[in-house]
Amino acid sequence: MINHVKRYRVELGITQQELGDLLKVSRQTIFSIETGKYVPSTILSLKISKIFNKSVEEVFVLDKND
Repeated sequence: MINHVKRYRVELGITQQELGDLLKVSRQTIFSIETGKYVPSTILSLKISKIFNKSVEEVFVLDKND
């Protein structure tokens, strides 16, 4: 899975810690999502998309290996 979490977070001008605080998860969780080491749950994906005002499909993209 490819994601654009870092891109949209940077565009919003917030840190990993700030995004984590908004989502009630750790900064390490945000780092793991951004680097593709962790795939968030459906609920967390929806919350992330809502913060960015984007659709889930804009933030998280299945690649050909998924």
